Amino acid sequence: MKEAPNKCDCEKCDVKEMFYEHVEEQHIEVVCNIKIEKAFKKGDMIIEEGKPIESFIYLKSGLVKLFKHREDEKGQIIIIAKPFDFVNLLSVFSDTNYNYSVTALEDSVTCNLDLDYIKDMIRANGEFALSIMKKISKVSDTIILESLTVRKKNIHGRVAYILLFFADQIYEDKYFELPLNRREIAEFIGKTTENVIRTLSEFRKDGIIKIFGKFIEIVDKEKLQQISDFG
Repeated sequence: MKEAPNKCDCEKCDVKEMFYEHVEEQHIEVVCNIKIEKAFKKGDMIIEEGKPIESFIYLKSGLVKLFKHREDEKGQIIIIAKPFDFVNLLSVFSDTNYNYSVTALEDSVTCNLDLDYIKDMIRANGEFALSIMKKISKVSDTIILESLTVRKKNIHGRVAYILLFFADQIYEDKYFELPLNRREIAEFIGKTTENVIRTLSEFRKDGIIKIFGKFIEIVDKEKLQQISDFG
């Protein structure tokens, strides 16, 4: 991990919506001056479970996974975060230490703001506080609804859903590199690694997808969508 150049270029992210609409100009200038951008390589730990919460963090670029460690040494992926998601909203105001970890799935850059300063702004500005609460609620709703959607499907429906998630919501392309390995996909959808490998193989044999190592090409998207919807 290394610190990236500090540029105040938040025009495309939720920071603009939260700060620029509800915070006076002099405070925006302070935010730009105090924020620190950090660059992470693929596989780097961005947040470690149990560590103290000291910053208000959003993902400026890249892709990360939020996951929870379990006693059986397997992980449970909570959600995949993309730009410009706030990656620590689940714990930032409810605890002093992180209850989950965050790892970079691709080379990523985070924007880190001093948490005490953000808390002072929340105490002083009701509209800003409401915008934070709205974002936290949205993140929570996304996790709950996505989990319910995935859990009601069989193994074929779950794998199809994940492939379409990356194709439509992350890469916007039918051909992409899977950012998760087979074990991580299993952790995400609540099945075994063997289930995932077998299902991907079946999709390939049926001509629904092509597999080139870590790369996936969706050949029959309509069929894959049907499996996701009704599987």
